[in-house]
Amino acid sequence: MDYRNLGRVGLKVSPLCLGTMNFGPRTPQSEAFSIMDNALEHGINFIDTADVYGGGETEEIIGRWLNQGARKRDKIVLATKVYGGRDPWPNATRLSALHIRAACEASLTRLQTDHIDLYQMHHIDRDTPWDEIWQAMEVLVLQGKIIYVGSSNFAGWHIAQANETAAERNFLGLACEQSLYNLTARSVELEVLPACQAYGMGVIPWSPLAGGILGGVLPIGTGSTASQGSARRTSKDLEDRVRLIRPQLELWEALCHDLGSAPAQVAIAWLLSNPAVTAPIIGPRTLDQLTGVVAALDLSLEPEVLEKLDTIFPGPGGPAPEAYAW
Repeated sequence: MDYRNLGRVGLKVSPLCLGTMNFGPRTPQSEAFSIMDNALEHGINFIDTADVYGGGETEEIIGRWLNQGARKRDKIVLATKVYGGRDPWPNATRLSALHIRAACEASLTRLQTDHIDLYQMHHIDRDTPWDEIWQAMEVLVLQGKIIYVGSSNFAGWHIAQANETAAERNFLGLACEQSLYNLTARSVELEVLPACQAYGMGVIPWSPLAGGILGGVLPIGTGSTASQGSARRTSKDLEDRVRLIRPQLELWEALCHDLGSAPAQVAIAWLLSNPAVTAPIIGPRTLDQLTGVVAALDLSLEPEVLEKLDTIFPGPGGPAPEAYAW
């Protein structure tokens, strides 16, 4: 496994991050345990979750897995998130110092650990000043309850504002940003990725397969490498999304077929070809899905293939402002 630094910090993570959103709601505990065991065997040491996944059940499953011993906690980089929640009381969500403290304690309990390696703000909170947020994070660092702080779903100017305020406080600031990024969603190339690179932050793309549509969804016989299982999907949402970009998907799956690689592997390899990207988040529901995606680490895309992908799924044209100005 070719481990890499999480941005400018010394923390080493695998080039794939195991996402756990399905654990509990869609993947039972026994299979979730098998997926995490198998990921660790493949050298994946980066596990991402959130306090809202499964209403807290996902963190509990991970906590029970960690509690099995075998130094599992020592071997992984454990990341979770703070922001949301289902509690109707006004201070039970967002990024007030009060909620950050309470949410961290609750996550530590569910995860059965004494510290969180990477504590990520799940969303921007426009109502809470950065000094309050950073003070709360600083306290958690001093208490040894968190080590690094990250962001998720931030705009470029949020990243700049957060890091500049942290610098004024002589605090490390953001170690990484977790953004929606895949071949069909490339807007982060305008300002988010350049901001992350400027501040030395890692980038952790979520939904690298665009909710499944880049994983091979067209019927057999159209140049697709899709399995019968994916060809028979009947999700109305998936059908609607496929219908909107079907011509692109036909070209995409034909190209993957010509490469002799599964679409999911090519989609992950495309992200990893970007030097700004640290580790795409893979969210397997089953052990077979995990095994298939891990093979993307052995796939290197030639420049001409990257050019073809840019033609099929055009990006914004580069970073701002050059992408839209002279």
